[in-house]
Amino acid sequence: MIKVGIVGGTGYTGVELLRLLAPHPDVELMSITSRTEDGTPVADMFPSLRGHVDLKFSTPENARLTECDVVFFATPHGVAMAQAPALLAAGVKVIDLAADFRIKDTKVFEKWYGMPHSCPELLAEAVYGMPEVNRAAIKEARLIGLPGCYPTSMQLGLAPLLLQGKALVNEASLIADCKSGVSGAGRKAEVGALLAEAGDNFKAYGVKGHRHLPETIQGLEALAGRKVGLTFVPHLVPMIRGIHSTLYATILPEARDVDFQALYEHHYKDEYFVDVMPAGSHPETRSVRASNMLRIAVHRPGNGDLLVILVVEDNLVKGAAGQGVQCMNIMFGLEENTGLKHVPVMP
Repeated sequence: MIKVGIVGGTGYTGVELLRLLAPHPDVELMSITSRTEDGTPVADMFPSLRGHVDLKFSTPENARLTECDVVFFATPHGVAMAQAPALLAAGVKVIDLAADFRIKDTKVFEKWYGMPHSCPELLAEAVYGMPEVNRAAIKEARLIGLPGCYPTSMQLGLAPLLLQGKALVNEASLIADCKSGVSGAGRKAEVGALLAEAGDNFKAYGVKGHRHLPETIQGLEALAGRKVGLTFVPHLVPMIRGIHSTLYATILPEARDVDFQALYEHHYKDEYFVDVMPAGSHPETRSVRASNMLRIAVHRPGNGDLLVILVVEDNLVKGAAGQGVQCMNIMFGLEENTGLKHVPVMP
């Protein structure tokens, strides 16, 4: 059994990890930390876990994290980099759901997250936890920086176009028009997440710059092996879970005869958690709700030169906790879909 600890178990990604890991056949939950909820039974805070999780929250000092095989950080930015070195020295693998180990350039990280990076020496070995791209490296890793929710949808939506060895689309002017449910902002009290503010409302935000932009560009350029230009506009929609990303790319003249539907189907034919839908499909966020699936539809309106890729995922699962469990399975030699075969929740 894999002994698992979770640092920061009171947020949405923390409880999602608990939901996925509690019935996992190869996992023993050892500890869940929270300084403010020390001693509180987890099931008292999250009644959905009654009968599934019998642990109490504990402070990190009392959580016996060094006795775990792997520790997930479902914490604000800055926490994992403070605690990861000691855990790694004790032989514990680390999977960070925040941004501490996503961005390789410390200056870029510090610019976008407004804090110094306390262990830049670990960035070189940290593996970006996107299995469909970095599976081999994840298998050998001891430190994972898990992708953000928006970046997962954008990178997997564009990857087949960028991995062909030659440009098929104008890579200097890619556009990502993305929408997320309110849970993407985390489990905290702030005005923008209030029902009276977010409900019956639709708005863009972060147009001049969003923290997920440098991470996404870093990933896209790693895929392409060359510079990539991306305009990314996120929006908040009045729903709890889900991301819908509409990606636009202009087809180059020399690629007008490419069958892009076939290209995507072939690229993802062996991926359990990526579903390339039939031509003409319009995937909905509810078709992936509470599951680790990501669904893609490829469109070429009027058979013209604009390619439109539709991508949906659950931001708390494939966009966070589920992808983390997927990485854990790979790291410990398990079948990648172990504990993750959930059918999406409808309606």
